Amino acid sequence: MRAILSVSDKTGLVDFARGLVERGFELISTGGTARALAAAGLPVINVSDVTGFPEMMDGRVKTLHPAVHGGILARRSRPDDLAAIGAHGITPIDLVVVNLYPFGKAAENPDTPFDALVEEIDIGGPSLVRAAAKNFNDVLVVVNPEDYPKVLEELAREGGPSIDFRFSLMKKAFMHTGQYDGMIAMTLHHVDVAGGAMTRKPVKAAAHPHHAPRALRYGENPHQKAQWIPLPDESGRGWTVHQGKELSYTNLLDLDAALRLAIEFDEAVGVVIKHTNPCGVATGSSIDEAYVRAREVDPLSAFGGIVGLNRPIDAATAKALTSTFIEAVMAPAIDGDARGILAVKQNMRVVTADFGKAYEPLMGQPPSEMRSFLGGVLIQEPDRVVEAREPWPSRGPDGGAEGSYPRVVTKRQPTAEEWAALRFAWRVCAHVKSNTIVFSSADRTLAVGAGQMSRVDSVKIAVTKAAPGSLKGSVAASDAFFPFRDGLDALASAGATAVVQPGGSVKDAEVIAAADEQGIAMVFTGRRHFRH
Repeated sequence: MRAILSVSDKTGLVDFARGLVERGFELISTGGTARALAAAGLPVINVSDVTGFPEMMDGRVKTLHPAVHGGILARRSRPDDLAAIGAHGITPIDLVVVNLYPFGKAAENPDTPFDALVEEIDIGGPSLVRAAAKNFNDVLVVVNPEDYPKVLEELAREGGPSIDFRFSLMKKAFMHTGQYDGMIAMTLHHVDVAGGAMTRKPVKAAAHPHHAPRALRYGENPHQKAQWIPLPDESGRGWTVHQGKELSYTNLLDLDAALRLAIEFDEAVGVVIKHTNPCGVATGSSIDEAYVRAREVDPLSAFGGIVGLNRPIDAATAKALTSTFIEAVMAPAIDGDARGILAVKQNMRVVTADFGKAYEPLMGQPPSEMRSFLGGVLIQEPDRVVEAREPWPSRGPDGGAEGSYPRVVTKRQPTAEEWAALRFAWRVCAHVKSNTIVFSSADRTLAVGAGQMSRVDSVKIAVTKAAPGSLKGSVAASDAFFPFRDGLDALASAGATAVVQPGGSVKDAEVIAAADEQGIAMVFTGRRHFRH
């Protein structure tokens, strides 16, 4: 049996190679990997002795040869494949151990010139990985040192490695090469061509761009398979799970929604999420007060919900969290005296993350969101409610001149309390599925209407969920403009006295006139916040 080894990350390499030799493998290697194995006293065959050719063009060509790829790609169940390699004296290769890091290390150095960067694009390594992965039935492909012990264990198994294990290595291999190519593509995207010269912006690569995927029990439904590919801890954006049952696919989506909304607030805020929509949001003088207020907005929906807090969990908050049933909570940290209280609810998931780094660049690139669809992959910048980062009104008591935002478009100006409530509602509504209507006071949501095909229907749903009489004197936010006055009329009938919306409809004049008729103050933000 033969194994070819060519790795940048040499963690555990010598022990693994020694285990292979003990199991009867010949070792083929190149460059630094070959030197490391030889220094450990292990017998190594240089790849040039296999191909009959020396390394060429400063190492650009060394493993790209039929003697190597024929040995990997030959299907052991096909007599014609075996006859073909036999006719050319090619020995089968049964194990390929390769990982690809040099490009990322070069890319994260802003002083690496473009030409030197190009030289770090590995050609032979990905070719070896892809060839072995394609022939996974006969060839084991290993791209992660964490898999070395399991590989040795499977090799010692009666009958050899199982097909399930071989297939799992195949999937990791293609994930590895896919992420490697993606890293190259993103880096080259930031190269400018001017006057025939290539110049690049610095790109800082994550320390482990191929962080191993974690299998989830299932996806949104039990019949759907799913995985979670976490960001590496070294990125500063990793999530730490402290306790509780295994996180599910929907738990992760809801925790993400909770985090996104919680970081819109500088003041202590509690967020309760159900099916990625907030059912309660509130601020308070302390984080436990904020959470309890948020929970009490809609206690029925909050049962079994996901909680987001933008302050560390202290003992008082831990007691409040464990007093009712919630699935999971996310916060920046956990105080020591809160851990024992949370542990009483053994199944409750407790997750922490550095909230301040949630939108920091990754691999030197601006933050982005990716979503697959049946026609490909969509990529966009995250939606941040930057226009509400500072208290409103931010441009004087009139709410800003024509062309500036936020801008009052009605005869009546919002009161100071309404301004605070409008800003609160606006920050929340950007995180609710469209069409969105949010009723709120200055420190908490009062009712949420989410995800309806008609904005008027969203109003109706919110009204049905509100406590009797609670919407009188409230404010309301709409994530997009009102196409007709019927939505505005519905808000007024529910009791709202002020409304915030983006504006921009051809019917804006009609909607403004309707607000003036009913004495409602209305503010345009000039910025839409659809969420699909």
